[in-house]
Amino acid sequence: MTHLEQALAALQHLPESRDTRVQAVDIRLELRSALAPSGNSDRILAYLREAETLAAALDDPHRLEQISVFLSNYFYRIGAYDQAVTAAQRTLALATASGDVVQHALANQYLGLAYHSQGAYRQAIDCLRQTVASLEGARCYERFGHVFLPAVQSRALLTLCHAELGTFAEGRVLGEEGLRIAEVVAHPASLMWAYSGIGLLSLRQGSDLRRILPLLERAVGICHEADLPSYFPWAASVLGAAYTLGGRIADAVSLLTQAMEQTTTMARVNNQALCCLLLGEAQMLAGRMEEAHALIERTLAFTREYQERVHQAYAFRLLGEIAARRDPPQLESAEASYHQALALAEELEMRPLQAHSHRGLGILYTQIGRQEQAREELSTAVALYRAMAMQFWLPQAEAALVQVI
Repeated sequence: MTHLEQALAALQHLPESRDTRVQAVDIRLELRSALAPSGNSDRILAYLREAETLAAALDDPHRLEQISVFLSNYFYRIGAYDQAVTAAQRTLALATASGDVVQHALANQYLGLAYHSQGAYRQAIDCLRQTVASLEGARCYERFGHVFLPAVQSRALLTLCHAELGTFAEGRVLGEEGLRIAEVVAHPASLMWAYSGIGLLSLRQGSDLRRILPLLERAVGICHEADLPSYFPWAASVLGAAYTLGGRIADAVSLLTQAMEQTTTMARVNNQALCCLLLGEAQMLAGRMEEAHALIERTLAFTREYQERVHQAYAFRLLGEIAARRDPPQLESAEASYHQALALAEELEMRPLQAHSHRGLGILYTQIGRQEQAREELSTAVALYRAMAMQFWLPQAEAALVQVI
């Protein structure tokens, strides 16, 4: 970053020509990529807007495509997901007109990223598949000026989409492909993405936990070793969720607290709801109900502001869990929250979350003696868990069902 800033300063002393104006754009784009891991959003936007003005004056479609892709990523980082979609769609139009295969692939990746954040998983998958198909052969191992290998990140994002839909087998194949590509290049930042994608899918399914824990710990280690502070909250969140699922609650609370503090300091909007949500779950399991409730209410307010319906669905489910676990249980509140989670999960086709919500309702109805409804909800949960091979939760749901048959 220091060298690039010196280059930009030196450029001002050269006679102005088309070549120097082109260099002025390219240096700013490289500065954007150098700044991305530190999460300095204000400076990134300033360099991108300067580059955009210069490229427009040059009438340079290729560089305008690059800038538009980077702007899409910037808007994603600050939680302006509609603007991220618009910028990526603009890049697609420019790349289609110019026939630029690489920029077309990158535009689809960032469009897929924005759709994923909105819970539009089918649309995200359609976009990301096009990226994977376009970046074949030698292109798999190139970064094209980005922080991560697009061939790896696009597969990791596909893995995340399949994890939420409950199509775990498809997601696992794509995740492993991305990991192999990252291992060939031995690119740390891309390895971090590959590890985290595979890890989250395994957590959603509740499978292969012994294998993924060291991968997720390695992902967090890479964030420190490779100086990627902007991505630490994401990697730490997934690892924290793994600690929670494995019963290491104190470790989860400690790590997730660090992740939330760092993403808040950096103003990385796209990570804040996830960190807050997972910390709330860990606090609930630690028995700190008031802290957990405050965190989930904070998550809900955040998701409403930024229209993050996926995290909103998870937040409603956790509110149901917290209400059901209180002494005495807040039964009406729990039932309402589970139904809100289920409605969103069904709308977004989030089958694993549907299964968890049905199980929560079934256990709740068992508590209050509504046996028929309990059987219906638990039977649905068992069927979903079996269909998705979610073996971690299946025995719990089956045992609960036996009690009401």
